[in-house]
Parts: sequence; structure tokens; C-alpha cells
Amino acid sequence: MTTNNRQMKVFVGSSHAKLGDEIGQYLGINLGDMKVSRFSCGEIYVKINESIRGANVFLVQTCSQNVNEDLMELFITIDAFSRASASSITVVVPHFGYARQDKKSEPREPISAKLVANLLTTAGANRVITMDLHADQIQGYFDIPVDHLTAMPLFVKYFENLKLKDLIVVAPDTGRAKTAKKLADRLGAELAILHKTRPEHNKAAIMHVVGDVTGKTVLLFDDMVDTAGSVTQGLAALRKHGCNEEMYLACTHPVFSGPAIERLSSAGFKEVVVTNTIPITPEKRFPGLKVLSTAPLFAEAISRNHHNISISEIFE
Repeated sequence: MTTNNRQMKVFVGSSHAKLGDEIGQYLGINLGDMKVSRFSCGEIYVKINESIRGANVFLVQTCSQNVNEDLMELFITIDAFSRASASSITVVVPHFGYARQDKKSEPREPISAKLVANLLTTAGANRVITMDLHADQIQGYFDIPVDHLTAMPLFVKYFENLKLKDLIVVAPDTGRAKTAKKLADRLGAELAILHKTRPEHNKAAIMHVVGDVTGKTVLLFDDMVDTAGSVTQGLAALRKHGCNEEMYLACTHPVFSGPAIERLSSAGFKEVVVTNTIPITPEKRFPGLKVLSTAPLFAEAISRNHHNISISEIFE
């Protein structure tokens, strides 16, 4: 094991101060002092209020509902760290924005996930820590190391404690089948898959249920929920195929935009279990919503990065 004698400094951007505070508490450190403000025209200003020369700097900044503002603040803060002579700059981005634009599905479309990866590198980041990317191949878009964490242990522990009977884990589409199978195996459950078409952005039509859900307790499992159109339509399809009325939804990233809260509140889920990679404001909370903290995982990843210890051991 190789240790690191450089000083570790953890800073938190404005997108998710609560998660940053929790990470600092788990690490047992005081967070770095910096100022983030806006000029009257809306431009972002960042000032680091302490020396970081020669330090290993970690910056926690997620992509929330204000994804463009969050990313611009992230780029500017990385530049400030670089110009202040930090030894290394690791960005902790719990929810990686633009991850859904990971390929060209139509002619003349951008690959925005690749662009954001390029911008982070150009700004001066040396490493990225993130969680449950929408597509695993996004790791390859970076020319710097990426530590791709998963919230799987949090969901496994939570649902094991519920001791659900006749459980079946349902993937919302074929792209999430592999991850859903991992959760099903760890919970000793069966697997089903929803097959859907998406005629427009944020609109989906569920066509088929692959697997027998008759009389089963359904756990619909996805990486993110945006408008909740897919999951609520999927739930309707599962009901038609005879699942029981004890239904659960789990996702890592609760984007919850547009009509999501209204849809989830009236869908009939017994519980909607999410993590805190994105801050959930009071108006976006509803009965049955459970929020699991990712702070212990990110704190452990930060510590292991700083001390040059394997991160994969966290999940083994």
C-alpha cells in the first residue's frame, strides 16, 4: 500500500452543499474555504480563500436541475485550483450531466457526454469520481482516470432489510438489463425487462413485458428518473400482466423534472427509493419517498484516492 504525504483539501460547489457537508463529516475534516458568487450580468465568480499549493484537491459538484450553471461553475473552479498550483485536482460529480447524450442516434446530433468530458479535462481536472453513469462507455470518453462508483450496495442493503417476498426486479429497458440482473442476483430475485420505444425526448411507450410478473412484488430499477413518464407507463404495463399491488421504484439519480412529482405521487408505488446524488428540494418530496445517502461511498473513494488505495475493494 502506498500512502500520500500531500495535504488533502475538499471543497464543495454550490450545487449540493448538504452532500458536501456529509462527505466532510465522514472524512472528519473541515471543508475548504471558497467563495462562489454571480456578477449582475449572471457570470460566475469563484475565489479560493486559502492556500492549496501542492495539495491534492477534491471538488464536489453535482449536476442538479440547473445543469448548465453547475457545469460552468465546475469548469471555472477547476481553473482557479489549477492557477493556484494544486498538485492534483479530482472532481467528484455524483450526477454526470449530459450523460444521456452518449451517442449519435440521428444524423447531425452532438455527443454531448464526450464534449463535457473534454471540457473537464481542458479545464484542468486530473481525475473524475462519479456514480452510475447512464452508459458505462462514457468512462472511455475521458483521457484522464475515472472512478465509476455504483449505488448498488445501498439498494441491496435497503431492500434486503425489507425482506420482500416473491420479488422480481424489472429493468425499464434492455439497456438497463445487465445492471438490473446484478441487483436481482444479489437480492435472490427474478428478472423481467420492459421493451419500449421512445418517439420523442421525454416521451416513451412501453410495448412488451419480457418475463412472468404474475403475482410478483415488483422492484422497477433504473439509473435515473426524469419526468417519470417511462416508469409510470411501465408500471401500468406490469399491472396489466398481473403483478401484485406492492410495487417499488429505485433509482440513483432523482432528476424529477416537469410532471414527475405528480406522476410519482399518484402512480401507486409503495416506496420510491433514490439516492442524494441530486438535491431534492422540499416541493419535490412526497409520501413514500426514501432518500439514501451516497456520502459514505464518496468519502471512502476520496480517502482511498488520496492515499493511493484500491477503490474496487469497496464493492467486493
